[in-house]
Amino acid sequence: MLLLVKPTHSARILPLDLLLRLLSGNNPIRLLLSDLKPVYQAKMIRDARVLRAGFVPREVEHRDAEVNHLSSVLEPITNGEPADTAIVTGPSGAGKTCISQFVTERLREEVLDVEATYVNCWRNYTRFRTLYQILDDLGATIDIHRQSTPHDELVDRLQQHDGPRTVVILDEVDQLEDPSVIYDLHSLPQFAIICIANKEEELFSRVDDRLVSRLRSSEHVRMDKYHDEQLYDILSARAKWGLDEDVITDDQLYRIADAAAGDARLAIGILRTAASKADRENHDRITDDMLLDAAEDARAQIKQKSLDSLTPHQRVVYDIVRDNGPIGPSEIHEQYAEEVDDPRTKRTVRTYLSKMEQYNLLEAEGTSRDREYSLVDSAAASPMQ
Repeated sequence: MLLLVKPTHSARILPLDLLLRLLSGNNPIRLLLSDLKPVYQAKMIRDARVLRAGFVPREVEHRDAEVNHLSSVLEPITNGEPADTAIVTGPSGAGKTCISQFVTERLREEVLDVEATYVNCWRNYTRFRTLYQILDDLGATIDIHRQSTPHDELVDRLQQHDGPRTVVILDEVDQLEDPSVIYDLHSLPQFAIICIANKEEELFSRVDDRLVSRLRSSEHVRMDKYHDEQLYDILSARAKWGLDEDVITDDQLYRIADAAAGDARLAIGILRTAASKADRENHDRITDDMLLDAAEDARAQIKQKSLDSLTPHQRVVYDIVRDNGPIGPSEIHEQYAEEVDDPRTKRTVRTYLSKMEQYNLLEAEGTSRDREYSLVDSAAASPMQ
């Protein structure tokens, strides 16, 4: 006789004495006791979504003022009226994307005739790609050919859009090679625009005067780095909803917050990496050694993701610094101009360097006159204590 038992979430093999009693009938069953193992090992991760970088929580921590400000900017669209453009700025890991998506999701819950679309401008860095992504989210690209459709036709499609008012989130907007796409959207009252950037100055430096005046009169939502206590609260909430109880201590969460140095993206990445390792190896809690490894792994993953996101021209600039740093901007541009077709201006290359500095790919030393760039020293990052 073969007895099959379907395991439940917490099912484990029965105690040996109970098994022997249950199986002590007339049926000849041979037990290989050395092979007895748990039928199913309970997992410590209850909801993996909560630990993902792009997860938008039901409640946000320590950003009430910013949420209220952005909500008030977008409120007119709930009444069918045009809304001002919002510019959300702050350092990497300050929660800019999370807050923008949180507010738009709450709007969509409250009002039926409001839609939202998200564009990562680091990935969609050309005017065509950005416009196409928006139209694709609106379901209006069925007869558009990527190779032959002119830009103006994409703008015409957006002008003719007669669906619900739509919030367009342009993330990493300072990455756009042609910022005129902001002007394209700014002139369309059926769209509310959220521009996300690290620094306002870098956004303004790359647009023409007609758009600068409009952007300067936009609503600005400025976000600072998180403090350690705030990061601890964020991590505690993620652990509460994503993990089983008592798998990580408060002291360990504080240490993650300290090592992340204000970067929520890195802090959540460390927690996710450590929990994933513990879960994969069937541990019932996260150990200190796991945290040490997770900190290094999470930084490496974020660095690789940032590298993979670089545009072709930015990658050339990065490689020049990697191979020749420390090196100054003028020499970087000189080598860059020799390696690419249609090289960008010195001003644009300086913007590239600043962007890579903000994302901890490059570091700069010296004043503006004698500044030199080199690769970030990973060993100098805040260690896990």
